[in-house]
Amino acid sequence: MTQSEIIEALLAFIEQDDASEAAFERMALAVFAYQFAHNAPYRRFAIQRGRTTLTVRSWRDIPAVPISAFKTLTLSCTPPEAAERIFMTSGTTQGGVRGKSHHPTMAVWSRSMLVNFRRRFMAGRERMAMGILFPDEVAMPNSSLAHYLALAKLDCGTADSEGFIGEGGLDLARLIAALERAEASGEPYALLGASFSFVHLLDALAAQGRRFALPQGSRILDTGGFKGQSREMTPDAFYDALSAALGVPRTACINMYGMTELSTQFYDDGNAVCPPVKSGPHWIRSRVVDPVSGRDLPEGTTGVLVHHDLAHFNCASAILTEDAGVMVEGGFRLLGRVDGADSKGCSVAVEEFLRAARG
Repeated sequence: MTQSEIIEALLAFIEQDDASEAAFERMALAVFAYQFAHNAPYRRFAIQRGRTTLTVRSWRDIPAVPISAFKTLTLSCTPPEAAERIFMTSGTTQGGVRGKSHHPTMAVWSRSMLVNFRRRFMAGRERMAMGILFPDEVAMPNSSLAHYLALAKLDCGTADSEGFIGEGGLDLARLIAALERAEASGEPYALLGASFSFVHLLDALAAQGRRFALPQGSRILDTGGFKGQSREMTPDAFYDALSAALGVPRTACINMYGMTELSTQFYDDGNAVCPPVKSGPHWIRSRVVDPVSGRDLPEGTTGVLVHHDLAHFNCASAILTEDAGVMVEGGFRLLGRVDGADSKGCSVAVEEFLRAARG
């Protein structure tokens, strides 16, 4: 397929209500063939693994790129300078080196985000008043989360939706005024942002002795965790505090799991129980593997998560993360960063990839 053909096919695939395993497999193999033909570092790695368009027969056989490789190599089917958008990781690890994902068009990324967001977060509503607890795209032009939240606000927020984090940090007075209006309006309100921003909000509300009872149907979306950005909280303590401070039940406190190296996000159905089951739409599949062999582990066994995201067509659709997880009925449970033998296994996988990809 040409670039225009793969984009057209993916946009149509995403718009479907669902897809069978066979349909996903056909699309996954087409995306792999496209990446094998146009992404030279990935092709060298795949060949070294004995995986080519002639030998790969299942999406599970598509070789996964270790996520750290995005910090070292340019993994793009098109010239990097032709990218419409480049998303970059935060650079909080590996001495500030930032991984990059190049997007020759934002059409697929944006379609993936919006179709999934409407199904999983909006709960059947066309629009909701939204408060955003994260810097905007002007402040963070290379942040996939900033773009995600801008799309959510533009396409799913009401006209009075607004952001509350600027150059001076959290604008608490303006946010409290918005929460008061929402409480009085009786209309559902949504707060969306980085997990650590919510910790700062919780601390500020506690210091003022303030609590809110947001209207029924209100929802919260947090993402990213808060390690190194704010004080640590256990998931149960975090969602208990959110529910108590804002009057939103834990069943309506949604955690989004995403990353720069993917174009699709995962959601849970609330955090009444932690860790919840997370799942994605029909254009992404997940596995739990042994990081050295790459072999699938049985359901219920803890290993390293691999995601196969068809929407990430320009870079590498199969990603070996550094996140521990366990496959369960309906999706997977995210257990945090890998450690011990799995961490060493991820490091070995990175070294093997870089050797093969550089030739």
